Amino acid sequence: MSDPLALSLGQKFELERMSRVIDATVDTRALQGLAKQLLQAWQSQKAATQWVMRQHLDAAPRIATSLAGDAAFLDGLRPDAARGGEDAQ
Repeated sequence: MSDPLALSLGQKFELERMSRVIDATVDTRALQGLAKQLLQAWQSQKAATQWVMRQHLDAAPRIATSLAGDAAFLDGLRPDAARGGEDAQ
């Protein structure tokens, strides 16, 4: 089974590209700016992940409630529902 958090090939290439940019940078101000950009991106990613998780967790109860309502509605449409659930003999 593959690791769900594994980087894609494109992400690995981007990581290597950016690593080389960092290695090639000798200007400390440029490195500080890059570090701040990466910190911002990291925190934004964390916020986005938390938002997605909340959406996923909040959706489960709504779906269950919706399905329960649909099941009751569908049960009411069954031909034997009018007779209290008894089959005609």
